[in-house]
Amino acid sequence: MVKVGIVGATGYTGAELLRLLAQHPYAEVAVVTSRSESGARVDALYPGLRGVVDLVFCAPSLEILSGCDVVFFATPHGVAQALVPQVLEAGIRVIDLSADFRIRDIALWEQWYGRSHSAPDYVRRAVYGLPEYNRTAIADADLIACPGCYPTSVQLGLMPLLQAGCLDLTDIVANVASGVTGAGRQASIANLHAEVSDSYRAYAASGHRHLPEIQQALSDIAGDDVALTFVPHLLPINRGIHATLYANLTDTEVDVQALFERCYINEPFVEVLPLGDHPQTRSVRGSNYCQIAVHRPAGGRKVVVLVVEDNLTKGASGQAIQCMNLMFCWPEISGLGAAALTP
Repeated sequence: MVKVGIVGATGYTGAELLRLLAQHPYAEVAVVTSRSESGARVDALYPGLRGVVDLVFCAPSLEILSGCDVVFFATPHGVAQALVPQVLEAGIRVIDLSADFRIRDIALWEQWYGRSHSAPDYVRRAVYGLPEYNRTAIADADLIACPGCYPTSVQLGLMPLLQAGCLDLTDIVANVASGVTGAGRQASIANLHAEVSDSYRAYAASGHRHLPEIQQALSDIAGDDVALTFVPHLLPINRGIHATLYANLTDTEVDVQALFERCYINEPFVEVLPLGDHPQTRSVRGSNYCQIAVHRPAGGRKVVVLVVEDNLTKGASGQAIQCMNLMFCWPEISGLGAAALTP
């Protein structure tokens, strides 16, 4: 069994990692760390893991992680930079779920995240962890920068069209709505039930810090610069993402449904729905699956792509485990094949 460590395991993504890895056939969680909860049992913080995870939180250090084969960092942005270089130099593979190693332009990262980057050399070493696009590179990597939840939905929704070269790259719009767990587990008045329930709103319309990551990734896929308008929204649900993507076709003769079906025919976690369908967040809740439907209103130049995923699973922890499976040459679906929770 491969020994796994999780740094920063008290947040929602850390808890999701623990839930999924508890059923993994080839990996065993050996270490879970938290500075704030050091000495506490995991199942005291997350009673749902009682009888499933029998571990105690400890303070993170290279010494405590030295017996691991791979370490997941589920820490706030800017935290992993201090310890990741030490873990890598000790010969331990790393999968980082934060944004610390996603954006190649260090100055751009510092602009959006409001701090200096302390490990810029390791950004160049990192492999972006979107399996559907970067599968071969992920398998050979020792440092994975796991994509954000918003970027995952936008990339999977646009990748077939970008790879086919049939989109106007100067005017793409992504309206993407996430459940409240996307904001993390810290206390916030804006995320209280009374503030979120029975409401729906946009935020960060003038600029969200996932925008440079999405633009970088879409430009990589397209092989050219992509201009994107990205507006995130807050859904009054715990978990889930719904993306509505708008773009203009440069080739109106293309069969977009067939294009998507061909692109994802062998992908274990991307499902292209039948023509005319509209995916729902409930259909992927708690699973690593992403469902996509593609539409052409009135058969015209505009293409509308609808994407749903669970922001904590395919948008974070499940995708990270998918990357781990590739890194260790296991079946890609290992530990991730469970169907969505219904209702």
